[in-house]
Amino acid sequence: MPRSTAPPEWVLVRRRRLGARLRAARTEANLTQQEVGLRTGIDRSQVGKIEMGKDAALIDTLILMADAIGVPLSELVRE
Repeated sequence: MPRSTAPPEWVLVRRRRLGARLRAARTEANLTQQEVGLRTGIDRSQVGKIEMGKDAALIDTLILMADAIGVPLSELVRE
């Protein structure tokens, strides 16, 4: 069921931090958003939205992305 309200600001802040860690790991691995998308089956624009913190990612999506980039999932979700 879709959310009726936006998540609280503190959740959005943490989502943006996770996206920044994802982007940093991807660029460190010399991969483009398109390459991550091809490796995971996720649309390139969706990869970008997750990196910017605009879209929430399912845990399955984060697992796929971490694997495609070659980093442990824990590196992306650490606080």
